[in-house]
Amino acid sequence: MAALRRAPTQPRYAVALYRVSTAEQGHSGLGLEAQQASVRAFVEREGWTLVAEHQDIASGKDDRRPGFQAALTRCRQLGAVLVAARLDRITRRAHTLSGLLEEGISIRAADMPGADDLMMRVYAAMAQKERELISERTRAALAAARVRGAVLGGDRGWRPPSPPCASAAAQARQEEAFRTAHCLVLQLDALREEGITTNAGIARALMERRVPAPRGGAVWTHTTVARIVERTSV
Repeated sequence: MAALRRAPTQPRYAVALYRVSTAEQGHSGLGLEAQQASVRAFVEREGWTLVAEHQDIASGKDDRRPGFQAALTRCRQLGAVLVAARLDRITRRAHTLSGLLEEGISIRAADMPGADDLMMRVYAAMAQKERELISERTRAALAAARVRGAVLGGDRGWRPPSPPCASAAAQARQEEAFRTAHCLVLQLDALREEGITTNAGIARALMERRVPAPRGGAVWTHTTVARIVERTSV
């Protein structure tokens, strides 16, 4: 009796999808490179053929991402598996994932190698529920903080890499004061040529002509005039 011939196994194709959330991550390439290495190793272990790779720099809540849509088109054309390093790299919406599975698109995540389509649905639903609970807890915590009188917003914890130099700041302020004084002294000289010689008279004339004071105000005093004269006489 002749041995039955086994039908050749149809090769399984895979389409990779990578995603990072910010432009900074996209430019550095580090997040994308890590995902790429994870997906390629997973596809190789499964014995599949990686036929296309697509990527996005966008939030996982946006299902209109061009890389995501291009990957789906390729999967539909070839009957390929959509593979990502983690499930949330594909989408953060449980109903989107469920819709793709209902359509017949197979989805796998490299960090869950044993998960089938049913398990993917469960994981996506659990992830979405957890995000909703986190959002609710955050809103409740903020509301409680407001009741306590806490001031929200403002300082986000950023600090400069090195503390400011007090002496350098003082030097910069002094240089700026000298520059301002030398600009104003030209107007003082013009007023003296007009016969206004006292500091009080010069101050009144400057206010009448709406000349800004050294610190940006509109009020001039004889003391302000005297300080300008003193700085420019050095």
